[in-house]
Amino acid sequence: MQWNKLEDEACSMARTIAVIGDRWTLLILRDCFLRVRRFEDFQQRLGITRPILADRLRKLVAKFVLAKVPYQERPVRYEYRLTPKGLDLYPVVMSIVHWGDVHMSDRKGRPLLHRHELCGKDFDPVLVCSECGEPLLPRQVHVHPGPGAGSPRHVPPGMDVPAPRQPARKRA
Repeated sequence: MQWNKLEDEACSMARTIAVIGDRWTLLILRDCFLRVRRFEDFQQRLGITRPILADRLRKLVAKFVLAKVPYQERPVRYEYRLTPKGLDLYPVVMSIVHWGDVHMSDRKGRPLLHRHELCGKDFDPVLVCSECGEPLLPRQVHVHPGPGAGSPRHVPPGMDVPAPRQPARKRA
């Protein structure tokens, strides 16, 4: 795989990494979920250079993860808001945060707690099956090629990738 060609791979992980797979982008997304919206605020919080921040924001807008929305007319100034596509990254960001809380926190504990507004309780994110609602554990999940599979590189070793369907031939 070539790093600059990840978005062309028949692999959902590679395609996702092509959009959000660098440290600055992930930290920008973290801040978006913390309701940071303005360029200057991102720059101040992250300590990132203006050109790098502008590049990452431009890419997130181009990929429809963020929308650039004017908040001031004279001079025109913009803020960056998560789109529905961006909001769908919430479980990804929360999973990374939870991993860090469990494995990277020091003795003082977690830096932030997350409270669910509906029940009023602090929570840990849990990944569950969309069909039965049970928690998903790695040893209980198995994969098989889907209709978009195109390369054996993206399926477990020893698993065959189905040959593409050939269109039916017309009889003369």
